[in-house]
Amino acid sequence: MSGIYIHIPFCKQACHYCDFHFSTNLKKKDEMVLALAKEIEMRKSEFQNEIVETIYFGGGTPSILEISDLKFLIDAVYKNYKVVENPEITVEANPDDLTENRIIELSKNKVNRLSIGIQSFFEDDLKTMNRAHNVEEAKKCLEIATQYFDNISIDLIYGVPEMSNEKWLQNIETALSFGVPHISSYALTVEPKTALHSFIQKGIIPQPDDEVAQEHFHILVDKLSENGFIHYELSNFGKENYFSKNNSSYWLGKKYIGIGPSAHSYDGKNRGWNVSNNSLYIKSIQENKLPIEIEILTKTDRYNEYIMTGLRTIWGVSLERIEQEFGKTYLDYLNQQAAKFIEDHLLFVDDNILRTTKKGKFLSDGIASDLFLLNLE
Repeated sequence: MSGIYIHIPFCKQACHYCDFHFSTNLKKKDEMVLALAKEIEMRKSEFQNEIVETIYFGGGTPSILEISDLKFLIDAVYKNYKVVENPEITVEANPDDLTENRIIELSKNKVNRLSIGIQSFFEDDLKTMNRAHNVEEAKKCLEIATQYFDNISIDLIYGVPEMSNEKWLQNIETALSFGVPHISSYALTVEPKTALHSFIQKGIIPQPDDEVAQEHFHILVDKLSENGFIHYELSNFGKENYFSKNNSSYWLGKKYIGIGPSAHSYDGKNRGWNVSNNSLYIKSIQENKLPIEIEILTKTDRYNEYIMTGLRTIWGVSLERIEQEFGKTYLDYLNQQAAKFIEDHLLFVDDNILRTTKKGKFLSDGIASDLFLLNLE
């Protein structure tokens, strides 16, 4: 089973923390939709022997597209690929785009999952982030969306400067009050060349505090666990049967094709990424050339990637798979590097699977980097 990710590189306005590829100029929107559909067709041979299980519209802001554009792109996938009977089809959406009519229209199409960028239920946080919506729109869209969609995920950001533990807990409780079955939650990260980075440099906004973020993370884990959510990946919490199939495929190393500017692809051995420029992307597709760079992953690259994704999830890292796929040298190295983290109760081995402890989960990316191997090849 495989997935198709479609990147919609447009936004109404730029969120201060975002370093994803997007444009606030919508002039090329129609050309872009045609180019995306053409790339979907051009790459069908890559999935000749695959069945598509998930279609994911990410961005940018996919909800900025007309419903007819989304339908056109979904139809292009069905026309060119084998698709399972009930695929997971997700659209990322912003609350300000989700009017009642739009939600109803989306529900009448093949879209069966919404991922809504709420981020916070407090006006001051939304202003700090420069989000396009307000609190009223966030709550209203969830009230309506939950009537038409069973499978909804919402995004929340923690570690926002001057956000107290009480305020963060209120955010989580408000989210839970809508009965959504999936929550993705991320620490506010300061990326270079973003507006947020510039404001912090100038002293306009305080630097996010790692200790506060860690406290917020533990509050989140405990509160969602009390409410029947399974913490199946570092930033993702789902009720039973509501894990994101798209994201799970990525963490479990399944193949996916990334369509659109800046989109990434993976076929098990190679990683590819499309050009991060809308005009160059459209021009290349119009000339029947794929605007993609490909990196052939070494055995060490694949080992490091498995360590990173495995430690972030409840599925962990299979020591048996390490030995079978990568060999005894890799297994010995992993056991040696993991020993100090096991001793510090940050990692544990159960049934030949290496996983993070509750204490180690927040630190999983840092731990993984200490288990990485620097080229044996």
